[in-house]
Amino acid sequence: MELALALGYLTGLRFLAPYPLDLPSVLATGAVVNTCDAIMCRLVARNNGYPPRLWTALGLVFGIWAVAVCILLPKRAESGR
Repeated sequence: MELALALGYLTGLRFLAPYPLDLPSVLATGAVVNTCDAIMCRLVARNNGYPPRLWTALGLVFGIWAVAVCILLPKRAESGR
């Protein structure tokens, strides 16, 4: 498997692009998209009671897949502090 194809599947760009992208395009677009995904993961995790730093890192690495998991996780109950 080529590196560009593997990164395309990891970032989710392969499902959106009608044709295979070259490696520099995948890297640049993946970096921008995964940064946005990390921000979304951080917001959703913070609002649902999960550690925001952990989910920011997961969003940077796994992109749209981390966003999907973060959205599907149940909301944590408030601790009685």
